Formats: sequence, C-alpha cells, structure tokens
Amino acid sequence: MEAMVLAAGAGTRLRPITDHTPKALVEVNGRPIIAHVLDRLAQAGVTRAVVNTHHHEDQIREFVRNNTPSEMEIVLSPEPNGPYDTGGGLFAAAPLFEEDKPFLLHNVDVLSTIPLRDLIEAHHAESTGADKAPVATLAVTTEQPQRRLLFDDAGLLGWENTGSDRADVGNRRVRKSAGPVRSLAFTGIHVVDPRIFSLSNRTGTFSIITLYLELAQAGHRISPFYVSEYRWIDIGTRERLEEAEQNAW
Repeated sequence: MEAMVLAAGAGTRLRPITDHTPKALVEVNGRPIIAHVLDRLAQAGVTRAVVNTHHHEDQIREFVRNNTPSEMEIVLSPEPNGPYDTGGGLFAAAPLFEEDKPFLLHNVDVLSTIPLRDLIEAHHAESTGADKAPVATLAVTTEQPQRRLLFDDAGLLGWENTGSDRADVGNRRVRKSAGPVRSLAFTGIHVVDPRIFSLSNRTGTFSIITLYLELAQAGHRISPFYVSEYRWIDIGTRERLEEAEQNAW
C-alpha cells in the first residue's frame, strides 16, 4: 500500500524552533515527528510513501536517506515555489504514485493511536457497498475545536469556524442536508481514492478541504470514520508540542 505524508509546511506557529529545523524533524520524546508517523504507516502495511518537502528540504532529504523504515520506500516530492498547501501538495505529487489503489494521506504533525488499518478497511467496505463509493474517508472525532467539518448521512456537507484565526469565522454548506448534521473535528488522517486526480483540474496552492467541499457540492461522497476513542494530537503550536512531550507516543 502507498501513502503520502504532508511535510512541506513551514511550521510558523512552532517558531523559533522551526527557524532552523523543518516541522517534520521537530522531536517528540527524542524522535522526529516524521519518524513516529512513518513507523505508524509501516505498521499499517504501507510499503511506499511519498513525502512532500519545501521548508528546509535538504534536512528532510538527509533524514529519510538514513532513517527510512527497512520495509518502506520513500519518494520525495519537492515544492520549490511552495509550499502548495495540502491539496496542492497532493496534486503536485500525483505522478509519483505507482498503484491505482486508495492510499493513506497523513499530516506530518499529527500523532495518534488511530487504527489506520481499520480506517483503510472502512474505506474499502464503503467502496464495495451499495451506496456511492467515497472519494475519501476522513478520520474524525466528536471533539469540538473552533474549526469543524459538517457531515450528514450523505457525507461531507460543509464547515464551521467559531473563532480560529487560521480560517474565516462563520459556516458554509455546499448542498442541502440529507439527515441529521454532525459537527466533527478532522484529525488530518484520511484514505483517498486515486480517482480524485481526475475529478478536478485544480493546480497551484489550495487546501484539500476546499477540494473536498467542491467535490461534495458536485455530488461526490466524502465519508467520516469515527475515532473519538483513540488518542491524537496535532502538533501545530509550541503548547501542543509541550503537551505531546508529556505523553508516551
């Protein structure tokens, strides 16, 4: 199985640590974040991973050259004029995927105990069921941070933001609701069907969530996979880094 690790971001909220170190190599309990992520992917059966790079790209290249899990091949996807954000980075890396099968997409700054194999199996189960096969399956929790995604019985419906400074405050729905609407937190871990590359002509810099909403508006299904009972943390700030350091990962 293949995967992609989104590791091109500058990690501005982790400064000054990331002034000289890429976010992917910031250490948690003595190990770079990306090492934790690659180990989890290997445990889930991933044998080939694409890693996009921009900020301090040379350091990430050196790290994967010397620290790749023995059972895994790592391919880098540099973004020289980037970073291209989550969606742009994925689409720029599209030619690097070799398998025409669903793949894991994982933010580099996310640590979790989420069972990735279960996420993969859930995506495959929906793809072979009677309903419309999902373009992606997102690991979500019932936590209530300021930024959340909205889902109903047909999948992704919209978003809402009650105060995060990283996005516009407000809410948006891209279609009429089908059943009860649930407000859920996205963990930054998803399974994506490769047909996504044929469903949009987008290029450049854009968010994967923006793309998902466009696809949902066009009638494509983006499914939730509930993981509230598992631990996860998004190491986006120095406070979250300190929190991660206080727990065993």
